[in-house]
Parts: sequence; C-alpha cells; structure tokens
Amino acid sequence: MVDARAYWVVEPGRGEIRPLALPEPGAGEVLVRALHSGISRGTESLVHAGRVPASQHATMRAPFQEGDFPGPVKYGYLGVGVVEQGPDDLRGRTVFCLHPHQSAYVVPATAVLPVPDGVPAARAVLAGTVETAVNALWDAPPLLGDHVVVVGAGLVGCCVARLAAGVPGVRVTLVDTDPGRSEVAAALGAGFAGADEHPGRSDLVVHASATEAGLRRALELVEPEGTVLDLSWYGDRPVAVPLGEAFHSGRLTLRSSQVGAVAPARRATRSHRDRLTLALELLRDPAFDVLLTGSSPFGELPAVMARIASGDLPGLCHTIDYSEES
Repeated sequence: MVDARAYWVVEPGRGEIRPLALPEPGAGEVLVRALHSGISRGTESLVHAGRVPASQHATMRAPFQEGDFPGPVKYGYLGVGVVEQGPDDLRGRTVFCLHPHQSAYVVPATAVLPVPDGVPAARAVLAGTVETAVNALWDAPPLLGDHVVVVGAGLVGCCVARLAAGVPGVRVTLVDTDPGRSEVAAALGAGFAGADEHPGRSDLVVHASATEAGLRRALELVEPEGTVLDLSWYGDRPVAVPLGEAFHSGRLTLRSSQVGAVAPARRATRSHRDRLTLALELLRDPAFDVLLTGSSPFGELPAVMARIASGDLPGLCHTIDYSEES
C-alpha cells in the first residue's frame, strides 16, 4: 500500500486534506506521484460553495471524482505528476491527468498523457483549460481578417485569446473590468479594452466572464448577424439577458460551448484524447506562463481554496505544489 493525501470539499464552504492508502498498480495501471495541480478557479469555486445545481450533478462529475455534490466530494482535474510504477514506456515520464488534487494516485495507463519535451511541468497544468479553448475555437472558428473580442480576461478567456491571436490575419482584444489585465493581454498578443470602452468592430465575441453583465456586454459588442460564444458556467445563478433590443433586430446568435463533448465540427475525427494531446502540444508556447499567477504547498489548499472562492486571492491560475510530499 502507498500512503497518499487527498483534498475533499467536506461540506459547502469547507475543505480538508484526508489521508488514504493506495493499492499497488495492477496490469495496465500506473502509480503517479503528483508534482503540481491547478485550481480551476470558476468551477472549483462553485463546487466549494455547494452551488452545482442538482440537475447537473451527473453532468459535472470529474474523472476520478469520489463522493457527490454538494459534499463530501473529491474534485479537480488539472494534475501533473511523474509515473513511478507502470509500463516501461511511461515509467519516469512526466504526465498530465484529469485527476482531483491528491499527492499520489493509481489510474489506468490510458488516463495519463506524457507532457511533451519543452513544456515545464508547472505550465502543463494549463492543459485542461487550453483544451477548453481549443474546443471553443472548433465550435466558432475565426475567419481570416476577423476581429475576435473576448469578454472576460480570466484563465479561460486568456487561453482563447492566445490561441485566436495565433491565427494569421486575426486580431484579438480582451475586454475586462480590471485594467491590470492589459499587461496580460499584451503578453498574449492581444489588445485590451476596459468594460466601458468599445473595442471596435467585433466579428466574433467570446464570453468568458461568468457574469450577467459580461454576457450583456458581449451581446452589445457583436456585429449584426454575428455570434456570441458563451464559455461561462453560472452554476445555480439565474442570468437575465436582453433578447429584445439589438439581439432580435440584429439577428444575433448566442450559443454555448462546453468541454465535456468534442465540438461537432471535429467529433467524427477527433477524440477527447486527441484534443487533450493537441492542448499539451500548444503549451510549448512560453507566453502561457503569464497565466501562472501564484503557487502554494498542498497542505495549504483548504485555506487557499476558501480564499479563491471568496475573492480574497485574485489571479489567474493558482497552482498547488506537492514537493513537500516527496
């Protein structure tokens, strides 16, 4: 048996770290020792607060989740570690796994993906979020010469902005209420506009602020006959938007994109594993390092998660360091 520790949301608003004993890996399994995990700020804040709607309990289950919403539940999906036991071609490799926050874990070998050479382990925790951005741009790909506006310069919005900015001939502007995000936008190759500024002609608007005000602003900015792609998940919050006004007269399209299913445009030719493999390859780009805005030891995760959920610990991707477990 291998000793490990795992983070659990015990009840809404309170998390704790619990010990557990792992079995030896069997045939076709790997034992992974964690290096880093990333906190998915929006989704995990809703899980921490117990705000996953009952109708979405099954849909929102994460791979290798234990327990049920609202708690006790072991949740998370941005893990990077080293394979200590398993098949020869994986042993000693740094891998990404959609696993909750845990110091070590045993999973099927097919559940891990090797991190490409040139991608630091800490940056690799962004793979799940970059995968979301890939799926979004499969759902609503920009055309050559387009101006893409991303409302909400959080982690998901920033990942979308970086990928869209890499398309030749495409100009990208991030829109956010925090003027400090202008420096992040510049590092990602995007322009920046405050919430009350007009970024100019908007051929495609991607909404990622997870706020009603942000969605309203996205609908205001998009061109007639244009599309607003909504990546936000609001949990149990009702959201009111003006579906009269310019929405009706402008023949606008509002559609959602969610990473749980491969976008229809690529569903026949790409698997979830293909999509995640692509996300890891895209993380060779060092520009993504600007999104890593803080790190804490694993033992501090209960307090860190409470601060993130309350808004007391701002930033983009806060990572958890498991070096104390070695």
